[in-house]
Amino acid sequence: MSTAEDEFDWRSERNEDAIVYFMRQYGEEIKRLVYTFVKNWEQAEDITQDVFVTLYTKLDTFRGDSAVRSWIYTIAINRSKDYLRSWHHRKISFTDKWMPLTSASSTTIEEDVIQNSDNKMLADSVLELPLKYREVVILYYYKQFSLKEISSIIGVNEGTLKTRLIRGRNKLQEIYEKKGGRE
Repeated sequence: MSTAEDEFDWRSERNEDAIVYFMRQYGEEIKRLVYTFVKNWEQAEDITQDVFVTLYTKLDTFRGDSAVRSWIYTIAINRSKDYLRSWHHRKISFTDKWMPLTSASSTTIEEDVIQNSDNKMLADSVLELPLKYREVVILYYYKQFSLKEISSIIGVNEGTLKTRLIRGRNKLQEIYEKKGGRE
């Protein structure tokens, strides 16, 4: 299976061209991922910009041990965690609303309203998960990384990831049902 990275030979391009390509390919995806950590859209945009600046300055050091997408996700997650540990983060109040991770595919207005309500409730429930479960749930279910890829992104062995995924899924169901969500 060929990926977009395979189709675009970024190694033969100038760093500027490669970064433009990666920003177009992964920019929104990375911003949404960062938001799941920081829960603030403006801060997510700043961190996403920082991720691509880092990518630009470090692109020549990429060894190719994993896909570039995995490497970009690793940078994004690490930058997000750095922000969460920072003094600045502790001084900011989070007032932004969560934008649903999934989109409605209903046919009637009533179904759209119900679907959007369920999506919002599910997204809010995901954001309430402890970070160690939230990052695995998001990377596995929303971003569709394999456990092996997630292991390389966050630096945790696959057995631990499986446990976190099961516990995260159970905790998510518990939170979702407390909010009145449907099973």
